[in-house]
Amino acid sequence: MELDPLLLSRIQFAFVVSWHILFPAFTVGLASYIAVLEGLYFKTNNSVYLRLSKFWIKVFAVSFGMGVVSGIVMSFQFGTNWSTFAYASANFMGPVLSYEVVTAFFLEATFLGVLLFGRDKVPQGAHLFAACMVAIGTFISTFWILSANSWMQTPAGVEMVDGIFYVTSWIEAIFNPSFPFRFGHMVIAAFLTTAFFVVGVSAWYLLRNKAVESAKVMMSKTLWLIVVLAPAQVIMGDLHGINTLEHQPEKVAAMEGNWETRGHVPLLLFAIPDSAQETNHFEIGIPSMASVILKHDPAGVVPGLKDWAPEDRPMVGIVFWAFRVMVAIGFLMVAVAIASLVLRWRGRLFEARWFHRLCVGMMPLGFIAVLAGWLTTETGRYPWLVQGMMRVEEGVTPALTGGVALTSLLVYIAVYAVVFAAGAFYIFKIIQSGPDRDDAPSEDIHREYRRRPARPMSAADDALDSPE
Repeated sequence: MELDPLLLSRIQFAFVVSWHILFPAFTVGLASYIAVLEGLYFKTNNSVYLRLSKFWIKVFAVSFGMGVVSGIVMSFQFGTNWSTFAYASANFMGPVLSYEVVTAFFLEATFLGVLLFGRDKVPQGAHLFAACMVAIGTFISTFWILSANSWMQTPAGVEMVDGIFYVTSWIEAIFNPSFPFRFGHMVIAAFLTTAFFVVGVSAWYLLRNKAVESAKVMMSKTLWLIVVLAPAQVIMGDLHGINTLEHQPEKVAAMEGNWETRGHVPLLLFAIPDSAQETNHFEIGIPSMASVILKHDPAGVVPGLKDWAPEDRPMVGIVFWAFRVMVAIGFLMVAVAIASLVLRWRGRLFEARWFHRLCVGMMPLGFIAVLAGWLTTETGRYPWLVQGMMRVEEGVTPALTGGVALTSLLVYIAVYAVVFAAGAFYIFKIIQSGPDRDDAPSEDIHREYRRRPARPMSAADDALDSPE
């Protein structure tokens, strides 16, 4: 059987980018959480915040390192497997990816050193500043990466001459039509992913009656964030979907499993799309609801997949189900937020063991939702590398053979299995040890930091942490 280098290159890139996106989705939110903890410690001098910050900095360092490794490999593939695309898009992608390194990665790497090793070497304010700079660096990195990827979804500010992209407007190219919505959607997703991981860890501690004081602080504060962001993500997702309908209608048609251009399109809760027969089997849906969501009108006309030739359509089954997995997890997050408000009102937030078990079960769902969202976005763009301008088969390296592509794919799988298994094991060991394993700061550190005597956590420190 002849090996297809294009298919293997797509599988390889999907494998690498899927692993990579897990770490930015975690570290973007975790960096901001650490900055908040450092700020609270700076303000209150409460040792709980110090213990939590030291604890999560360890987790962040491991996650950041694995994200860097997978990111380098991802960029490396542009030259090995997608050299035609890399050459054609270099006038835009080259500077943008360079800006990400210069403005974000250097900032993160520099101040991460202070965050990791400078606590007893710099003033407390300088340590807080380092935490803020690392958090800002993650946002800048997200900005440039989402700009580059959004440009591939909705290209703007360029013209193509003899197979090469030339930038005509940097503002239009960087701030392309889908970028604001995709940036907002991704940042909120990263915060929710981190928030549910933190809440899951705190719930696990409460179930084991371990690090109880720290666990209550983590759970209470983070659940307030979830209460705000989970509904906000639903709204942002709706705005993103309307923008996608305008610029990539075939993707929306695949997401909805809609074959005919028509009004009163149902919102399908379950279906088995059949690309060969151009229909769905076993449909279960809410009448006219897709038209209401996308057009804000029950009779609103939504484009169908039959408007495009079969070779120009996305892979309907994958897009359809990946989208539903993402949306289902999103609404489950909203349900958890509502449940937390009810329990907080009843004064049982820290005693409801069923809720704690639910929170532990929610820990991986943020990562799954991120993967499902990226699968929807990237598979929904197929067969285009750059929407409407360059097809996938036009971007692959010409001299690449199926054997070479398969070999590199297997090597990546083997290396990632070792590296990321080791990283995940180490993170688990950090979490298992708990934040209260860290001793109180030494007297030297306290003499450097103290502006007032440390005191135990109380309602006066933070009323939000006392739901009674």
